[in-house]
Amino acid sequence: MPDATFTRPDLTTFARPDGLGLEVTGQLLEPDRAVVACRVVEPDDWCRRCGCRGVPRDTITRELAHEPFGWRPTTLLLTVRRYRCTECGHVWRRDTTAAAQPRAKISRAGLRWGPVGIVVGHLSMARVAEGLGVAWNTANDAVLTEGRRLLIADPTRLDGVRVVGVDEHVWRHTRRGDKYVTVIIDLTPVRDGTGPSRLLDVVEGRSKAAFKDWLAQRDRARRDGIEVVAMDGFAGFKTATTEELPGAVTVMDPFHVVRLAGDALNECRRRVQQDLHGHRGRKGDPLYSARRTLHTGADLLTDRQHERLEKLFTGDRHVQVEVTRGIYQRLIAAYRDTDRAAGRAEAESVIDALTDGVPAPLVELRKLGRTLGKRAEDVLSYFERPRTSNGPTEAVNGRLEHLRGLAPGFRNLTHYIARALPEAGGFRPRLHPAL
Repeated sequence: MPDATFTRPDLTTFARPDGLGLEVTGQLLEPDRAVVACRVVEPDDWCRRCGCRGVPRDTITRELAHEPFGWRPTTLLLTVRRYRCTECGHVWRRDTTAAAQPRAKISRAGLRWGPVGIVVGHLSMARVAEGLGVAWNTANDAVLTEGRRLLIADPTRLDGVRVVGVDEHVWRHTRRGDKYVTVIIDLTPVRDGTGPSRLLDVVEGRSKAAFKDWLAQRDRARRDGIEVVAMDGFAGFKTATTEELPGAVTVMDPFHVVRLAGDALNECRRRVQQDLHGHRGRKGDPLYSARRTLHTGADLLTDRQHERLEKLFTGDRHVQVEVTRGIYQRLIAAYRDTDRAAGRAEAESVIDALTDGVPAPLVELRKLGRTLGKRAEDVLSYFERPRTSNGPTEAVNGRLEHLRGLAPGFRNLTHYIARALPEAGGFRPRLHPAL
């Protein structure tokens, strides 16, 4: 580094207590931690009662967990002078609120390091507690409180939200208690191409009331700013949106539409398998062997897969599966069409075909037709509003699944929500401008 300018070593600058109003006076390096002795820089020798000047009385020490360096827990040992007023006899200690909150065990720099480690580094709370050198409960309470204050409680966090995604999420896999929550996602950055989706909130339960109450709690200006709501086929989310956001457009995203058609194909295959063979699919059964090939897009089939399907559909034994697969492939083709108008026309044609004159034996297609017929407007709205699918919502769900791997065993929903929002709330650029 020929152009670098070196200065003398300065532990105050390196350990960064100068931003806390402290100055380093010494250090103690131990195998499992580092202790940095500090003193308060600013004088504080005027009486808070009568305003007269005090005289030094004695000193006390205060220990604060600080941000670690090299993953070695670092402790700030503050020497705090106490004064006694010469007039009224009042005794006080030098103010250390710049370094830490009253009675806190973690410095303000340590509090900031905790959310950064969780949001940017995806650390577990146990790893944060280890880095700070404090108990898990101490780190959890302090860091989550700081995260709420610094990130979640920001009044501008919900500004500019125009496209919302809503979906259910399983927050715990237990037999006792409600395991479902409703997640609300901001899809505006995805639609505008400015960034990834972000988690706005997690609401207990998966019902119309859960989403409706969340919308009702937002002020009128924010509700009026929501233009589009992307969702799955659950009618409760649709009804809540209609009642609380009459001016918003509801979009049933392609993932769930294609999934409904894929479920119909699976059910049809199983029913035909049972009718023909009297048992579930087994190794060697043609329908069972082709179960994955049936769901592969027509433009992605290999020559071997084409041959398998041609052999499967020779004759009329599997004609019902062939017809159901045809509807499934037409829906996929509609969404993959680069011409949005042509894709909409194809999707509308499929819905019309399913809602009128489907033969009675095709019970799966009749059921699919009833569902898509009721939500036809929502299905077709996607083609006028591309990039408003619930795919990014599912991506956030995946990040929350990853969170459970970092912190398994959540039993308290409040703690889960407080941990989920920093993990998937889109706060990384705020904590780390380079990201």
